[in-house]
Amino acid sequence: MADDGSHPIILFDGMCNLCSRAVRIVLKRDKAKVFRFAAMQSAAGRELLKRHGLPERGVDYLVLVEGGWAHTKSDAVIRIASRLTGPWRCWAAVVRLVPRFLRDFKYDFIARFRYRLFGKRKACLLTSPDAAERFL
Repeated sequence: MADDGSHPIILFDGMCNLCSRAVRIVLKRDKAKVFRFAAMQSAAGRELLKRHGLPERGVDYLVLVEGGWAHTKSDAVIRIASRLTGPWRCWAAVVRLVPRFLRDFKYDFIARFRYRLFGKRKACLLTSPDAAERFL
């Protein structure tokens, strides 16, 4: 699947268990199938990072490419959560009230220790055949 710009794209660390879990949550709660996904380690992921002026390697945060912009860290998480079903939309509305520097401080702390806290995969996330069409 190519990036035609019609869907927001979530770029994630395909080796990170926490990131893979977040992708599974989005897949389950994105009833309208709005989001597309790309591991940062993939050719499509690296190209999108490059296109938006972000480093192609060593990125330790989630990126949401939407409407020609790349949103990172807590802003990306809030934007994603606000489009999901269930309690995620309410959570996003509340967390948005917290100043970005405080949100990103906590985000950076978790990102720095994510492999130690949640583990690291030996291979990128494998999805079900029906979800595979949503990955670049």
